[in-house]
Amino acid sequence: MLRYPSLLRSLRQASKEALNPRISSVTTSASSSPFSGLAYGRAFSTASASVPAAAASFARLRELAQLYKQLSKAKLSALVVSTTAAGFVAGSGDQIEWTKLWWTYVGTTAAASSANALNQIYEVANDSMMKRTARRPLPTGKMSMAHAMAFAAVTGIGGVAILASQTNGLTAGLGAANIALYAAVYTPLKVVSISNTWVGAVVGAIPPLMGWTAATGQLDPGALVLSATLYLWQMPHFMALAWMCREDYARGGYSMLSRFDPTGRRTAACALRNCMYLLPVGMLAAALGVTTNAFAYESAFITGAMTVTAAAFYSSPTNAAARTLFRASLLHLPLFMAALLLHRVPHNQERAAQWKVSLASPSSVFAASPVLRSPEQSHAAQGTMRTICVAPFPFLPVPTESVSWSSQAESSSDIGSVSESEASLKPGV
Repeated sequence: MLRYPSLLRSLRQASKEALNPRISSVTTSASSSPFSGLAYGRAFSTASASVPAAAASFARLRELAQLYKQLSKAKLSALVVSTTAAGFVAGSGDQIEWTKLWWTYVGTTAAASSANALNQIYEVANDSMMKRTARRPLPTGKMSMAHAMAFAAVTGIGGVAILASQTNGLTAGLGAANIALYAAVYTPLKVVSISNTWVGAVVGAIPPLMGWTAATGQLDPGALVLSATLYLWQMPHFMALAWMCREDYARGGYSMLSRFDPTGRRTAACALRNCMYLLPVGMLAAALGVTTNAFAYESAFITGAMTVTAAAFYSSPTNAAARTLFRASLLHLPLFMAALLLHRVPHNQERAAQWKVSLASPSSVFAASPVLRSPEQSHAAQGTMRTICVAPFPFLPVPTESVSWSSQAESSSDIGSVSESEASLKPGV
């Protein structure tokens, strides 16, 4: 038997196939499969190579998204959009147009992203010298200047186009004007004069107007409430930040008030003064019929809490006190906006018609208010309007009756020593 080994192997194989016929079919199929041998190895190699390629592409997309997030200053843009949304809801009637609110959100986000990108394109040299900004995409070279310009152009044009097509021309115009004001005026002014802070506050006061106009199609006196709030709120918020980062701003060559204020008293005084200016805004909202009277008390309480931290900063201008004020400002704005929307009075055609009356006559404005109906309330409100219309509240018209502020100006101390006119000072002067 040992002389016929091949015959024995054949018989053994035949017996196995007889016992389990599937083995033969599987073997045949495997041998005839296109994935057998070299073909199978090549297919496996190709699939293995595609996995790291896909992972690399996904990683690149994540990196690009992160760069766009930094270039657009996503957190700042989110704050801008939140005030725009608040303006939209405040200016809406009984029913809120959620679709239009969504498009206002998208358009404003794109416009804000464009403005922030243009800001970084202009300030790339300054940003590279500051610790806070040295890791941005342009200073680190992670994004080219041409790429950043393309991003700014696409988001700017796209954002304004969305606002024009989905809301109205007035809102789109405000968006385009704000991009220009931020990129062409505020940004270059930052290295020239400390007045850049006040110009920047105007930039920050426009987004809530955009929300209001998107909802109403026009600028009503009620829009002044949100605009004034954002303008005044930015002062304590930024002054606290400017004091904490004064050395970094000086390193970057930016002309901030804190750079020319060794003791911090002037910076803290500006923050405290604007907190005090913010206190009567709630009364203005109730008087104009934007909110119910309850908001006047709640807003005074919310703003009063921030004013306490500003007073502490003025009493002791330290980084710790500035940080407390900064955090209080971050808490103040959402609480203020939430209270305003909670107590809002729906805007309707009747209200719009009443608000077309000239603000040159405060009595007519308060007579039209649905909240203040009685003659006594109307008369008291007229006095309030005359008071808050005079300086330092330049966002309202000059009152018809003169109000003397001389005694108050004479009695003011360091808190009033830094007037808004000091913003015209040049570095080194």
